[in-house]
Amino acid sequence: MAQQIVTPPETSADVLGEDGPFVRLLPGFSPRAGQQDMAMRIEDALAHNSVFVGESGTGTGKTFAYLVPALKSGKRILISSGTKNLQDQIFNRDLPLVRDALGTPIAATLLKGRANYVCLYRLACARESGSMDGDGDASDILRVARWADATRYGDIAEVTDVSEDSGIWPMVTSTADNCLGSACSYYDDCFVNRARREVLDAEIVVINHHLFFADLALREEGFGQLLPGMDAVIFDEAHQLPEIASTFFGVILSSHQLLNLCRDTIAEDLREQSGIPDLQERAHRVEKATADFRLAFGRASRREAWHVVVGEDAIQRTLADLKALLSELAVALEVAAGKGQGLANCGRRAVDLLERLYTISESPPPEYVAWFETSGRGVSLHLTALDVATPFRQHVEDGDRAWIFTSATLTVGQRFDHYQAQMGLEVADTYRWESPYDYAGQALMYIPTGMPNPANPDYTKKVIEAALPVLTASRGRTFMLFTSYRALHIATDLLASKISYPLFVQGNAPRSVLLERFRAAGNAVLLGTSSFWEGVDVRGDALSCVIIDKLPFASPDDPVLRARGEAMEQVGRNPFLEYQLPNAVIALNQGAGRLIRDENDRGVLMLCDPRLLSKGYGKSFLASLPPMPLTQDLAEVESFFANENDRPPTT
Repeated sequence: MAQQIVTPPETSADVLGEDGPFVRLLPGFSPRAGQQDMAMRIEDALAHNSVFVGESGTGTGKTFAYLVPALKSGKRILISSGTKNLQDQIFNRDLPLVRDALGTPIAATLLKGRANYVCLYRLACARESGSMDGDGDASDILRVARWADATRYGDIAEVTDVSEDSGIWPMVTSTADNCLGSACSYYDDCFVNRARREVLDAEIVVINHHLFFADLALREEGFGQLLPGMDAVIFDEAHQLPEIASTFFGVILSSHQLLNLCRDTIAEDLREQSGIPDLQERAHRVEKATADFRLAFGRASRREAWHVVVGEDAIQRTLADLKALLSELAVALEVAAGKGQGLANCGRRAVDLLERLYTISESPPPEYVAWFETSGRGVSLHLTALDVATPFRQHVEDGDRAWIFTSATLTVGQRFDHYQAQMGLEVADTYRWESPYDYAGQALMYIPTGMPNPANPDYTKKVIEAALPVLTASRGRTFMLFTSYRALHIATDLLASKISYPLFVQGNAPRSVLLERFRAAGNAVLLGTSSFWEGVDVRGDALSCVIIDKLPFASPDDPVLRARGEAMEQVGRNPFLEYQLPNAVIALNQGAGRLIRDENDRGVLMLCDPRLLSKGYGKSFLASLPPMPLTQDLAEVESFFANENDRPPTT
């Protein structure tokens, strides 16, 4: 019998259509016009090496909409996600499905940041130094060592019998600062190098945004290798890019970096037996100076512009001591450099950290804002770029490749202007697709009456009072999302004795564990802050209500926000309307997007902030949310949930 020849579909829309392979391969798959249209627009952008920015409402199916044209294009493509969870999902689940559907043997690889791979050199140092804090650390080191002898990829996620928060991980992984590079005796066996070599042979490389921008920063120093060999870059969860880019286009110096330098200096001196007098003692002095510098800021956590503390004697005195002692350590390490590559690397790090310290504290460039943050026993100094559009635009224009930006939340009032201005993407094709879900029939928006101004000290108490009857009507099954940890903690204390439903609180367990417990309970209430506003997918009846305490405006005291606002005012622009409001609108959309995750989902979105109706800018928020009925009548909410009994349960 002659073998039947199957002619592959000609376009990405055909692949995703009713006669395409997904209908056969994926149970429950049904063609969606928005997904097909999005795939065709991305296919066109890839073919013409153009820039495309697309917003696709929840349920559009954007992952397949970019993976199908990406794999069909035959080009080398970098796919970047906002989170490691999505990165793993794309590589381990979605990409293999599309590859099978197309029947195309495409080489793909997953690349993580270097902190995800064991460093053989630092592992050897940790074993030799014996500088573990206790028997627990010693046994963890031995477990990692046994695993390292057998692993192929060196990804520390493979190590399941050592806690994620074990203190040994910084000791056995490397950073860009302490990596010895080609001078390392383990260079040929390095897992980071091996992973990056696989990138050179792969057609599809899946990374995350932090790694993408870290690589751009390294490229500035001549080491980056991801972008130059790629024909296209696709960003999923692209709404996160402005914030992440501002971090990597700046400078950071932390007490953690300083203490790591001191610890590594001592370990390398013991390893190499340098014979340099007082080298370890100088490292110990820098450790003490770092601790004194942190204490000078006071015990409370602070986040302020650097100029605020320029006149504080304790901070300036301890800063001067830290500079002097770090300089002395750098001089000693320069002498010790010839004793071993580890010591030479410590010397380079000391000089680099000293330069950062001087730059941030004494001569910050005008296009940056200098600020500091303290928490616990740590302190970090920052130089953050006020504008990321200019440097990012240069990268986009450098080279002939396609750039694709996708997310469920990129527009404000259905316009891309704000996002394009932030990222320097003024010359780009744009399009947005509404969610295919029936929000008018599946959802209800509830704004309670009688709520005080969010500045009221009893505001969170009033939020809980307004939420209690809704929690009763919904029978638990609720996310309560807060804009601050303070509100989260107040709400936790107030709710603990007032509800009989299982109560899960962010911080009490890893996010994945909390979500698993929430789904399993079926009637739980989960309290969360920023990390639960996005990237969380709970389908079915287990999540039937989302309550948001207030509009997610950034703190007006945030030093970066204030500096950007002042810079905008100097050229006659309105920072509230052009920066703060659009960012808050996008953030609220992300939080609201947790509610309806499936065509069978049904639920109530409760927005407690009275400014939605009392302030003119409230219209901007409401206009950007999915089109659902709005009520201020609690009885309608109770009726909405009561009517659930008339429909079959979802899973």
